[in-house]
Amino acid sequence: MTTTSESPPPAIDVEAGTPERCWTAALDVLPTWPRRRLPSGGWALVVAPHPDDEVLACGGLMMALSRRGVGLVVVAVTDGEASHPGSAAIRPDRLAARRRQEAVLADARLGVTPRRHWLRLPDGGVPDREAWLSATLGELLSGPAAPRLCIAPFPGDGHPDHEACGRAAAVAATRRGAPLVTYPVWAWHWARPGDRRLPLAGARTLPLDRVQRTAKAAAIAAHQSQLRPFGPGPADGPVLTEGVLAHFARPFEVFLR
Repeated sequence: MTTTSESPPPAIDVEAGTPERCWTAALDVLPTWPRRRLPSGGWALVVAPHPDDEVLACGGLMMALSRRGVGLVVVAVTDGEASHPGSAAIRPDRLAARRRQEAVLADARLGVTPRRHWLRLPDGGVPDREAWLSATLGELLSGPAAPRLCIAPFPGDGHPDHEACGRAAAVAATRRGAPLVTYPVWAWHWARPGDRRLPLAGARTLPLDRVQRTAKAAAIAAHQSQLRPFGPGPADGPVLTEGVLAHFARPFEVFLR
């Protein structure tokens, strides 16, 4: 998860945003995604714009699929090296290495063993490589066995990397005939219930049991680079603030069609 001011909504302020309590009523009416309807066997592709996006938005789904014998392939599109622009406390290359390590630790805490592809596109520069990314995802989706599911960011999430990943995955999944679900991350922060830019019509929730919730919380905690300040400067603060984290501590996850 990396902040940006390059795509609408005009500026994602991690200190402000829509309180989680505002979403309660709107999400309570969504239909559930019954566990018996989840695929079993085969494999699924998970597209993560930055290390931690997949844990925040679909860590529970990753666990549920793994329980049903679905192999996981995670495409880490960037290393998230731009999460702290302007910080003098850590260099981007060291931050990238740290975030890769955190992602592997998070997998272990979820109890999943995905095959990871580290694409290492520039953090914040994915739109410039969108066509290449779509072709790369298409190649991954065209393996010897058809994927049971493609899980990707919501194309209207309000972050240029998330949106480019979502568009690229949608094109690749359509071309390969792969079932696609998308997940919001930043939209929970800038949108409000009823906002037409976040189409909850047709969305569904995946309930998480206590084991999944505990493991997901531990996996999120693996991303200390996003949770703790690097120093006293204004550019050194955490990205995953309490208000942001509240959207991902729900007893369910939300997926859009």
